[in-house]
Amino acid sequence: MSDVHDDEFDNDEGDDGDDDVDGNRIVGALPKNVLTYLATSIVEDPGAVVVETEERRNSVTLRLHVGPSDMGRVIGRRGRVAQAIRSVVRAAGAREGVEASVDIVD
Repeated sequence: MSDVHDDEFDNDEGDDGDDDVDGNRIVGALPKNVLTYLATSIVEDPGAVVVETEERRNSVTLRLHVGPSDMGRVIGRRGRVAQAIRSVVRAAGAREGVEASVDIVD
């Protein structure tokens, strides 16, 4: 048996379990992070990926900018990759309780 006291691991004084506080929360942070991750994973030049955020009351519009040579990778054949990205980002927004949409900009 170990002499480690259980109280050492139960030190949650600062955590009161209140995850509902929206005071300092950034609207659309999760969808933006998901979009940034997906875009940087797909493109050849991840340094050229820029995601702009436009917040509204209960929705967020994300504008994705990529390098000109990577535009085809992000859009995909018949727009299938773009639609998949939009679906995943929309789901991430739903998890946060916001409606997220993605615009792919030249």
